[in-house]
Amino acid sequence: MNRKDFMPRTDLAVEAREMFVEQNPDKQHELDGIVINEYKEDEFKLTRVVIDENGADRVGKKPGNYVTVEAQKLREMDNPFGRQSAAILSQEIKRLMNEHGIKQDARCLIVGLGNSYVTPDALGPFTVNKLYVTTHLFKLHPELVTEEDRSVSAFTPGVMGLTGMETSDVIFGVVRKTNPDFMIVIDSLAARSIDRVNTTIQLSDTGINPGSGVGNDRKEVSKDTLNIPVFSIGIPTVVDAVTITNDTIDYILKHFGREMEEKDKPGNALKPAGMDFGERRNLTDEDLPDEEARQTYLGIVGALKEDEKRQLIREVLRPTGHNLIVTPKEVDELVEYMSKIVASGINQALHESVTPENAEHYLK
Repeated sequence: MNRKDFMPRTDLAVEAREMFVEQNPDKQHELDGIVINEYKEDEFKLTRVVIDENGADRVGKKPGNYVTVEAQKLREMDNPFGRQSAAILSQEIKRLMNEHGIKQDARCLIVGLGNSYVTPDALGPFTVNKLYVTTHLFKLHPELVTEEDRSVSAFTPGVMGLTGMETSDVIFGVVRKTNPDFMIVIDSLAARSIDRVNTTIQLSDTGINPGSGVGNDRKEVSKDTLNIPVFSIGIPTVVDAVTITNDTIDYILKHFGREMEEKDKPGNALKPAGMDFGERRNLTDEDLPDEEARQTYLGIVGALKEDEKRQLIREVLRPTGHNLIVTPKEVDELVEYMSKIVASGINQALHESVTPENAEHYLK
């Protein structure tokens, strides 16, 4: 069977790069077409990825700039932390806009992709409902806007299952009618790691393929098809069952690895099964035992390489129809919370009148 049949579903550039490394450990030199810079800012990890034509062929992502903002604390839905997240997102949006020479008087169209009736897919519509839109004010009530405001319009095209129309065709029609100078597209994404679900925001200047994360590719929405800059913002809200099973196996191995390390310390003994290990839940890659120990714990499965393990799990699940797309049970609150962060970040990036201090007053 073709190896590509076992590619995990992901919309994240950093994960696409990780997948290439896992599947081609002897071809690190072939990553010359990808430049990665990582930064730490308080509790946030920022990763800026630049992919050129050579890198695009290897990792299956379009050439361009990709930025991820990651923080596990986002799952706690803490409001002050959310405001800080929005400010960082705003900074990164402004940086990409500056790279593309977008000026303050450039008109923006924002598109919220997804299905508002399916919460994991509702990030786009939820975000659009909270944006500070002004195009109608510039036309009908210019006294209500200032030079610090930008002309911004927004809409949600829905999904083909509800409208009977290709999402991209609806977008193209609106662009032809309204003639914006640039676009921002918001969508829910798919990840290949449980740790990145609802903890990662990806921003890119490469546009988007609606539905690509769950295998429903639609016509591309990008500068190549619209002749204007198209920025995309997305948050992973789902993973597939292969990812969950694979990550669970890794967590088991890391748990054994840490427990054996603790046992080897003087005066310690391995805790019996069933005891509370809550104080040790923050397992890391450093806890993963060596190959010999992994095989001791889980036999043949423990000795498999990352891509081999995923391939085995997919082979087992696919014939049974159990490779489900899964989302956390608290997804309703998380998507609502994350949509506020994205909307606030966009508002701050587009309008000089919106600042971190007054941003909440502009959320609908």
